[in-house]
Amino acid sequence: MTDAKYTRQTVTAVDTWVADKLFSLRTTRDAGYVYQAGQFARLGLPALDDPEGPPTLWRAYSMVTAPGDAGLEFYSIVVPDGEFSPRLAALQPGDAIYIDKTPFGFLTLDRFAPEGDLWLLATGTGLSAYMSLLRDPETWRRYRRILLVHGVRHLEELAYADTIRGWRDAPPVDSARLVYLPIATREPSGDLPQARLTTLIEDGRLEALAGLPLDPAQAKIMLCGNPEMLSAARKLLADRGFAPGRRGIPGNLAVENYW
Repeated sequence: MTDAKYTRQTVTAVDTWVADKLFSLRTTRDAGYVYQAGQFARLGLPALDDPEGPPTLWRAYSMVTAPGDAGLEFYSIVVPDGEFSPRLAALQPGDAIYIDKTPFGFLTLDRFAPEGDLWLLATGTGLSAYMSLLRDPETWRRYRRILLVHGVRHLEELAYADTIRGWRDAPPVDSARLVYLPIATREPSGDLPQARLTTLIEDGRLEALAGLPLDPAQAKIMLCGNPEMLSAARKLLADRGFAPGRRGIPGNLAVENYW
């Protein structure tokens, strides 16, 4: 039997984006597991010396799937010397995975007032939470335009790019309002610049690429990625008038660490 705090689920598929580096894992979903788009789950594995025992190792992973989907999907990087991610990447369909019954996280629609433009800025696997948000029809109902910016080092790391581009032909709601900017810092990506997201914010090129101003009166910004990017971007955006909500007052900036 499992502890009341988690359920035992089954891996249904594993997809590799970059060999030995980036992968997606799909699992079954407990009928009672309810979450908001943008939240993350705690995934658990048993100790190496007790593979049939209870989960003792836990890590946080954002749901890539929409809240209404029958299963769950998670996107991960493999940390070569890590205690958790190499084992997660080695799982095969039919293997067990444990999921905490409580979802977590604050990159959710209730962080902002439902109006204006929604900017989703991510580096690396920070894209995960945004995939869930973009698959949720409520996101499209709330905002005039949605701008998704995904920063990576190499083009092969632009996971889900074909899915996102495909929404223009078979949109979840109205992807004509979606601006997608896949940015690679170490090789060219069409007409897009090779630059860090923070550089693009600082020199104004992000606004030029998006065709919209970073106006705190209209823009709501989510940041998800590595701590270095988040720290620099928060300062740049704070100087422009962006701030998290407080005391029940919605803000226009939400931040979550994610590697």
